[in-house]
Amino acid sequence: MAVQEIPWTPEDHYNAFITICGEAPAGKTGRLAGVPVAVKDNISTQGIRTTCGSRILENYIPPYDAHVVTLLSNEGAAIVGKTNMDEFGMGTTTETSAYGPVLNPVDPTRVPGGSSGGSAAAVAAGMVPMALGTDTGGSIRCPAAFCGIVGLKPTYGRVSRFGLIAYANSLEQIGPMARTVRDVSHMMEVITSVHDPRDSTCRAQPYTHIPQSDIAGMRIGVPVECFGEGVDLRVAESVRSAIGVLEGLGAEILECSIPSMAYALAAYYVICTSEASSNLARFDGVRYGPDVDVKKVWHEAYRDVRMAGFGTEVRRRILLGTFALSAGYHGKYYTKAQVARQNVCRDFTRILSDVDVIAGPTMPTLPFRLGEKTDPLSMYFTDILTVPANLAGIPAISVPCGRVDGLPVGLQVMGRRFDEERVVDVAYAYEQEVQA
Repeated sequence: MAVQEIPWTPEDHYNAFITICGEAPAGKTGRLAGVPVAVKDNISTQGIRTTCGSRILENYIPPYDAHVVTLLSNEGAAIVGKTNMDEFGMGTTTETSAYGPVLNPVDPTRVPGGSSGGSAAAVAAGMVPMALGTDTGGSIRCPAAFCGIVGLKPTYGRVSRFGLIAYANSLEQIGPMARTVRDVSHMMEVITSVHDPRDSTCRAQPYTHIPQSDIAGMRIGVPVECFGEGVDLRVAESVRSAIGVLEGLGAEILECSIPSMAYALAAYYVICTSEASSNLARFDGVRYGPDVDVKKVWHEAYRDVRMAGFGTEVRRRILLGTFALSAGYHGKYYTKAQVARQNVCRDFTRILSDVDVIAGPTMPTLPFRLGEKTDPLSMYFTDILTVPANLAGIPAISVPCGRVDGLPVGLQVMGRRFDEERVVDVAYAYEQEVQA
């Protein structure tokens, strides 16, 4: 299966990259021989700076490659740069990066989505044919929708997270981003091809699939909650039209309900901030980060390093997570959030026992303007349609389904755990039909 190879150009008009590695090396062999691939800057690359979009890791150079990077390199891919991102993956716009915001190639006055905004912009601008992103609550699918490309969040445990600098371990996954479903599928084959025992959550289940466009007889659930309050009517209309295309291809469309979506977003933010509070404790100027001032009292030195190194959004989420885990509040917040998560899992298990996949909008709005979302709560709300898949650990893909006023809209397709093949087929069927 050939992947389109394009000449690598280091010209970055959208601030998509934090680090550019230079010309793609020639003479490699493998399934991705000579193909330029961009890697999100929270995925470790041996000898190449990996910052997580943060000043606290400005000079960090990993001594090893992430498992997915090793697999890409073994297949001849050329890692040409590390892409810009929301700091430590915390954001929906790629505006929280310490290295400046990424611009959306579709409209440079708009955000590209986040947190994998640099990867999406690099693909959408034609700088690379494919890229790696990570998805904790929509961070692959959101920028894919906003930039008009394809992005897949795999099942939790299908892709090794070894070498991923952790934000929220129980939610995040590494996944492929590209301009076509076929290229995403091809990349997925490579990054699941060898099981990694270093990630205890990783399952030995390689993805070996050629996308099929025949979806006749497939049952597609459409949750009423995905078209409820807060969803732009123009987005809803585009997505319903896309679902109509799937129906025209022979799929059976069934309305369904996910009642737990009412509290999925709140549960997600309690869980992810709690895990972030724990994970980011290591960045203290002793283990990681700039050197601490040894002449100061330890807690003052620790405070000063983290105040200087972390941006506002990262500090906010650390504080929220620390509060949720603190004595007297753990049961009120973190434990209740985990109960809510189980309800989300049960809802998806119930629905996906009756239908093959679930379809709806990827994002509730069109890409917003740079600087438009200054209120954290309004920003968090934009994740409402993507976080349920992370809580449940199921695969989900975003595929472009038209434009409104020139701005892209994404169709999200979710499926059963370890059933990426079916999810990919639905996205591919739609893509092939509208491009015919």
